[in-house]
Amino acid sequence: MQPNTVKNFNLPNILSSLRVILLPILYVFALIGMRLEFLVAYIIIGSTDALDGFLARLLNQVTKLGKFLDTVADILFYFSTLFFITYFYPDRIIPNTWLIIVFMIIYIGAFIISIVKTGKPMQIHTTHLRINATLVYFLVILSYFFDTTYVVTAILISFIIGYIEEIAIFIKFGSVDQDTKSYRSLMKKEKYSK
Repeated sequence: MQPNTVKNFNLPNILSSLRVILLPILYVFALIGMRLEFLVAYIIIGSTDALDGFLARLLNQVTKLGKFLDTVADILFYFSTLFFITYFYPDRIIPNTWLIIVFMIIYIGAFIISIVKTGKPMQIHTTHLRINATLVYFLVILSYFFDTTYVVTAILISFIIGYIEEIAIFIKFGSVDQDTKSYRSLMKKEKYSK
């Protein structure tokens, strides 16, 4: 194997890939009505989202491929999560339809602005958006037991704020590291570099 191949073949990248590869299992469980099996599989598959990044930093195995795989896995996993919540609990989504539309407009806008400002589609893993991803993960789990309509509302509003921050980052700073913590952290960095 070549050095890059060896560097890219690591546990964090495997975990990110597994999140994508195992996603169809969740659809099968959902569509045939196996809710408990779905929940258990969702918990296991979803836990790879936190684990891959943690291990990449811990083992010093952060790679460009890993960042790309994590972004793709996140997009597929979390948009699938929207489908699962809608499929299992439409009564919690219908009151939030307008917020979902606003979220999608801002989300797509962030991608378009990233392309314009950086020359490539890009998603930043700000602290705000990482927290939102964690909330969505727990939303699915909690929805199995409780009515989470207002939690869905809060998470959507928080995501809208998070992607507005991402848009502001692209507009002000252009291409940045995908693991940028926040707009504020970039402002501090810029202030101290002068």
